[in-house]
Amino acid sequence: MDLDLSAFHFLRPWWLLGLLGAALAWWVRRGEGDAVGRASRISPVLLPYLIVRSSGSRGPRPIDVLALILAIGSVAAAGPAWHRDQPEFLDNVAPLIVAVALGPSMDGADVPPTRLEAAKHLVRDLAARRAGAKTGLIAYGGSSHLVLPPTDDANLLDLFTQALASDLIGPQGRDAAGAIALAAQVLAAERAGGTLLLLTDGADAGSLDAVRQRAQAAPDLQVLVMAVGQSGLDKDALQGLARAAGAPLGSLSATPDDLDWVTLHAQQHFQAVQDAQSGAIRWKDAGYWLCWPLALLAWLTVRRGWNVAWMAAILIAVSVGMPTESRANPLADAFLTPDQQGRRAFDSGRFEEAAARFQDPYWKGRAAYQAGKYADALAAFSKVETPEGVFYVANTQTRLRQYDAALAAYDRALALSPGWEAAAVNRGIVERLLAAMSQEQQGDQAEPPDQTIADKTAKGGKMVAAPVAQAASEEVWLRNLTLSPTRFLRGRFAVEDAAAGGRP
Repeated sequence: MDLDLSAFHFLRPWWLLGLLGAALAWWVRRGEGDAVGRASRISPVLLPYLIVRSSGSRGPRPIDVLALILAIGSVAAAGPAWHRDQPEFLDNVAPLIVAVALGPSMDGADVPPTRLEAAKHLVRDLAARRAGAKTGLIAYGGSSHLVLPPTDDANLLDLFTQALASDLIGPQGRDAAGAIALAAQVLAAERAGGTLLLLTDGADAGSLDAVRQRAQAAPDLQVLVMAVGQSGLDKDALQGLARAAGAPLGSLSATPDDLDWVTLHAQQHFQAVQDAQSGAIRWKDAGYWLCWPLALLAWLTVRRGWNVAWMAAILIAVSVGMPTESRANPLADAFLTPDQQGRRAFDSGRFEEAAARFQDPYWKGRAAYQAGKYADALAAFSKVETPEGVFYVANTQTRLRQYDAALAAYDRALALSPGWEAAAVNRGIVERLLAAMSQEQQGDQAEPPDQTIADKTAKGGKMVAAPVAQAASEEVWLRNLTLSPTRFLRGRFAVEDAAAGGRP
């Protein structure tokens, strides 16, 4: 747990007045030592040699324990805080949409291997850095298109990110205004405080007024502009785009600094919007952590023969034995349920450990899903009959490429929760993928009946013969899937551009 000293404060500072009571108790304790001397007429020089002390009279006394309990209890009741508090049903992570510019210039090799590949690599790294957060994808050229709505499925995001190609969009240009409008529309269904990252190597100077209007129409949307390229960039156009969108301007450096720059801006904007909407900042009360030393002190009050050295040893042992983020612990088993231990591991990104500890089938499935163990995830989700459980059954079957079963599961989820946008969107994606693969299979089966088909994905460009009877087999099915996303996106973008009738 990171301690931000600049944010440290007490939620109920008046409880710190209890420290005065603790100081008074210690003052009384100190005065006890002089009481005998003040009450006696014996010379102070001879007094120490005349007093008989028992073995239990040394070390801390009950009043010392009382003072310490009062001091620690006052601090705990005052509510030390340094972390903001978010409702449990909300992830404290900012939603992000990445808009990647497509066009011939993105094939430039000044950023190895190409500008487009470098941009795609950044999207993949952002998804890994923001594990558990929702990230969406937009492609834009002369027109703007939603590739994938915000999702926390990093594998699905990577699948469609890798499908991006510089020639996917027919109309040429840099429709940044359309990308902003599309991102604002998509994020309207999400919580406020979303961020749009424009990855581009240029800007259309004639569309800056439209960019300004679209950005001003979405006050809760933050726009970031990151220039992709090292040479031949129109810096004036990019700076104009950033000014029109009210956006910070960065440059892709292919270093972790890029990730820090994006995530910091996104999280700060998200928090600012959340604070403005809630009207007050909510902080996490950390005083409960002091219950451990308070309980220990209360336990020691009923023991005999203890002294300061023993108390220090016990405190050290307890501090060493406290649950940590990196190892299992007997105290964790004693004080935390398996589901609580699983949630701690899940929140720390240790998904395999979380899946092993969770007993709740939904969260066991979520952890296994995040760990990429889809078969285990499907077994766990199959025990959950809630809309969320059925939804993740469908998502897991999609990852296992059981597309017909996934469609049926999405239908069940929508029947349990009508109008659920996430289920409807994911179902549409799978349905369109199936349609695209079906068209490719028909093309494969239309080959001349020479009992062979050509696998053009073989290494070295070699043609691999396979029986036509295997055309609908799992092998061909999977091969078609690897080719489908790019063809699917190209066809969908063309249909959307045709339906728009050339409108910007």
